[in-house]
Amino acid sequence: METVIGMTAISIGLLIGLGALGVGIGVGILGGRLLEGTARQPELAPMLQGKFFLAIGLLDAVAMIGVGIALFFTFANPFIGQLQNAVGG
Repeated sequence: METVIGMTAISIGLLIGLGALGVGIGVGILGGRLLEGTARQPELAPMLQGKFFLAIGLLDAVAMIGVGIALFFTFANPFIGQLQNAVGG
């Protein structure tokens, strides 16, 4: 039982950490491209900025979904129930 809880804790940390890392890299690349596009064509800055904020919202949604899944595994871990049923306890 303790092994399942420990492995779940490690997977939760990886889920949140790698999700945040991916979003951070994505936001950095996207922000750099926004600045690059704005520097090349300043008249398109408002349109590019609107698309930038839309993409940032979608990227953040990915991280929040990861946090939601991690919270599910933290507080309602289905693996513990399966282990108890398999052991008979």
